[in-house]
Amino acid sequence: MNFINSIKERAKEKLQTIVLVETDDLRTLKAAEIVLKESYANIILVGEEIDIKKLADENNINLQQAKIIDPRISEQTEFLTQEFYELRKNKGIDLEKARKIITENPLYFGCMLVKVGYADGMVAGATHTSSDLLRAALQTIKTEKTIKVASSFILIDVPDCDYGENGLFIYADAGLNQNPSSEQLAEIAYSSAQTFKSLISREPYVAMLSHSTFASAPDHPDIIKVREAVKYAQANYPGLKVDGELQLDAAIIPEVAKRKAKDSIVAGHANVLIFPDLDSGNIAYKITERLAKAQAYGPITQGLAKPINDLSRGCSAEDIAGAIAITAVQAIEKVNT
Repeated sequence: MNFINSIKERAKEKLQTIVLVETDDLRTLKAAEIVLKESYANIILVGEEIDIKKLADENNINLQQAKIIDPRISEQTEFLTQEFYELRKNKGIDLEKARKIITENPLYFGCMLVKVGYADGMVAGATHTSSDLLRAALQTIKTEKTIKVASSFILIDVPDCDYGENGLFIYADAGLNQNPSSEQLAEIAYSSAQTFKSLISREPYVAMLSHSTFASAPDHPDIIKVREAVKYAQANYPGLKVDGELQLDAAIIPEVAKRKAKDSIVAGHANVLIFPDLDSGNIAYKITERLAKAQAYGPITQGLAKPINDLSRGCSAEDIAGAIAITAVQAIEKVNT
């Protein structure tokens, strides 16, 4: 059984309700059909019912089991408006502005459905930007109390690959923090390790990546940042298997690790790859996805109080369906912890 199928099986153990708001996009409706047909989540579609059903019927998509909520006429709208107003009134938003946002911006409506417990998670980003989605999530859901930095990761599944966890990797941060500090990198590493353990049920080996392996390149602020992140992570999370700075080949290839980092418990075995900035993380995951023909799920958000997850705007319906499965399992894990 491949990774995403195992996630779907876990999601079936306790069905969660996932919100989809980009209902004018055919990929979203096809993903909803996949999820409902395979029965691993309940689906709420946000939008005008007549338009959603028309688009589905024109494309032979069966959405009979989905619940459709139109923010303009829903009985939940006034309650969600009041709750959103209470969250944001200290930021200068009055009740009328809150009502306008809830009825006209589906990202906020969907997030508030999750916030108040009508749903367990949300997936979007097929047509919205990451910044718009994350702004809505951070203003409504907010971060977990124990998490200092919200971040995102990509779950990478590389076919016929002996590296990582039989081709499974987490890449972070690949969608949220542009240029994290040393402390933020350490927090991202810890969150990513916990995510790896939760989703894949294997021991995480965390590599803090750089263009240098243990001072193989002349000192530079970028290298020092990664090196300090490793020190911070090791000091604050003593049970975490984390090391660096490491070049990618030293991190994942045992033969290279023996030459470049022979005393490291992580080098050659890394399955959680922490990139020094958003540029390198995002570029790396797209290269892996396209050239290695890997399956890439995400960016998936970690550190929020409830799972609100992003998508690449180049995603397929199958990608969205996979992200829904991961979101459902994240929601189950939050209930269990």
